[in-house]
Amino acid sequence: MSAAGPLAVVGDALLDCDIDGQVVRLCPDAPAPVLENLVPAWRPGGAALAALLAAGEDIPVVLVAPLGDDEASATVRALLEPHVTVISLPLTGPLAEKTRFRTGARTLLRTDRGDGRAGPVSGADGARAAEAIAAAGAVLVADYGRGATADEYLRSVLARQAARVALVWDPHPKGADPVPHTRLATPNHAEAVGAAGALAGPAASEGSGGQRLRSATAAGRQLARRWQADWVAVTLSEGGAVLVQGDSGPLVVPARPLAVTDTCGAGDRFAVAAAAALGRGALPSEAVTAATEAATSYLAAGGAARYTAPSRTAAATVPRPVTALAADRSQSAEAAELARRVRAAGGTVVAAGGCFDLLHAGHISLLQAAHALGDCLIVCLNSDASVRRLKGAGRPLNREADRIALLSALDCVDAVTVFVEDTPCAVLDRIRPDIWVKGGDYDGRDLPEADLLENWGGTAVTVPYLSGRSTTRLQAALADGL
Repeated sequence: MSAAGPLAVVGDALLDCDIDGQVVRLCPDAPAPVLENLVPAWRPGGAALAALLAAGEDIPVVLVAPLGDDEASATVRALLEPHVTVISLPLTGPLAEKTRFRTGARTLLRTDRGDGRAGPVSGADGARAAEAIAAAGAVLVADYGRGATADEYLRSVLARQAARVALVWDPHPKGADPVPHTRLATPNHAEAVGAAGALAGPAASEGSGGQRLRSATAAGRQLARRWQADWVAVTLSEGGAVLVQGDSGPLVVPARPLAVTDTCGAGDRFAVAAAAALGRGALPSEAVTAATEAATSYLAAGGAARYTAPSRTAAATVPRPVTALAADRSQSAEAAELARRVRAAGGTVVAAGGCFDLLHAGHISLLQAAHALGDCLIVCLNSDASVRRLKGAGRPLNREADRIALLSALDCVDAVTVFVEDTPCAVLDRIRPDIWVKGGDYDGRDLPEADLLENWGGTAVTVPYLSGRSTTRLQAALADGL
């Protein structure tokens, strides 16, 4: 997409603050927790967070949003400008700030201040915004209900660009409708049902999986017609997403199971990934599939907390998005975070490695035995290039993405991480398992990784491998027509 132009993110910027502390007692005059040892951290919010996340897609990003001369606006600019080109639109009043008071990654209270709203766009401001949007290879509208998407001049510019490039619209209940011919609208389930009025009450939002799917599909179809959008993807949180076009059957994209308490920014991550994929020429189904995985990986790797700075002006301390999000495109961040959580809870982390090409009973036996040794099993998987170097030009028979999908579907596997080297030593050093498992015939010799494991007190072990099962044998049998 970089050859066609940058990704333009248009919408309402916010400033988010998390104040984390410890609760060890209740207030003596009320049943309220006392939050102590407070540690504040700031990050861009709303469309500004979407722009920061988009910079992690390794493409140029331009944010077009109302920002003023107030302190909150200055903070957002400082946090963004190392990574994102910022084009400010008029803002009436101070920028909105949202502050969460948290303990143990759970929010106790949120306070909002700042009543700034988008002012009329015209003159030089309008010309700069129009030029940036017209030059974009794709556009993401991140509506946070502060008036930017209701401006008639800005809407006319967006409508013209929607006829030329992929435009993704992430709507808000208090925002304006997407412009006609939006390529993909991405409301969450509650937003879609509320906007469409398709179903109301607990049956729509809290019912069974079948009820949620039916209400999401009905709402998505109604919104697609009303908004004149090409496609609508209704996100279902842990349920993934439902993609609809007209009255055709829905495409359901499930999400990997994940236990998280803070989902802040997941919708932005979804919309950013979808816009980037569409800008590169992906089909809507491919874009929504990539977006679902990106949002899941984003949460597994720590979510919005990874993009905070310890002071309102410490922009340099915000992690560079390309570095921070690189792990989202593999499973390494998720595996490392899983290992950290299990260790913190006093559990045992187990890892096993291999190519796992043409998954067979011998592989299953190894993985089940490994899982039984601890509280989680992380599979270290050879990349396609690594398999070719080890096994020859004809391997792997199954590409990396398919091998990841097969392993991840096994109940005994909790995470998969890919390594590109010929040995798993580097990835082992990152996740530092308590036990490293290899399958094979035990001959009394130490495993090659044993010395490395000793660096952090880990143990390398061998488990029996089912005889007569191997990918090479299966490949030969297939070649013989058996």
